[in-house]
Amino acid sequence: MTNQQSLNSVDMLLNMGPQHPSTHGVFRMVLQIDGERVIDVDPYIGYLHRGSEKLSEGEQYAQIVTLFDRLDYLANFNNELVFCMAVEKLMEVEIPERAEYIRVILCELNRIASHFLFYGTMGMDAGASTPILYGFRDREKIQSVFESVSGARMMHNYFRIGGVKEDLPTDFFEKIYWLIDEIKKGVDQADSLLSFNEIFLNRTRNIGLINAEDAIDFGLTGPNLRASGVSYDLRKNDPYSIYERFDFDIPVGDRGDVWDRYFVRVQEIRESVK
Repeated sequence: MTNQQSLNSVDMLLNMGPQHPSTHGVFRMVLQIDGERVIDVDPYIGYLHRGSEKLSEGEQYAQIVTLFDRLDYLANFNNELVFCMAVEKLMEVEIPERAEYIRVILCELNRIASHFLFYGTMGMDAGASTPILYGFRDREKIQSVFESVSGARMMHNYFRIGGVKEDLPTDFFEKIYWLIDEIKKGVDQADSLLSFNEIFLNRTRNIGLINAEDAIDFGLTGPNLRASGVSYDLRKNDPYSIYERFDFDIPVGDRGDVWDRYFVRVQEIRESVK
């Protein structure tokens, strides 16, 4: 006999990915869903497995930096930094103070650029087409600074074991002061356009809830972990490079829903420009 529960529950298998015309670096997920509720998910990493570890075995340490650029094309500088720091620690190399500051500045700009792209694509996924135009506009300003520093918009290959490839351009700080003002205006505009839009709130509030305990159990890190109410940021809790010299707050969420994961990133942009 068919009961009421079986009548109301129709699970569906949905393949998400691996290729999508608008994105890079995605993977395949096989979702078991009941309406809009995800019951189970099987991830298939596929082409995201680049074999970087094996490739690194045949390279000299200095050559491996280029491979780390490609681990996350939205966080090139940050990936370069972690590898260089690991080798520097093994070699007990002392980094020039100027190089440390250059690294931090570029890593934080990289973080902001990544968050602006998240803002734009998040709005697009929620049904708003305008935010992605603003997100790409503001990200492009940062990309132009990266290009002036490293000669490349992406895959910068600028950090070196022991420092950086070369000093900053002579007009760098003039551009940075202008860029900081532009970022502040951009994030204010983005915030007012999307963050508290009623339709956006209805589509993101209390959706995809992940509490603090589950976030830790699932191994979430970065903004996604902090969105679940866990005030943990390596730059603050276990500072590397020279992050202990900087004063900034750690934005956290209070629900662990989709909106918190979005808004934590908006707030992190404000903290990074400090």
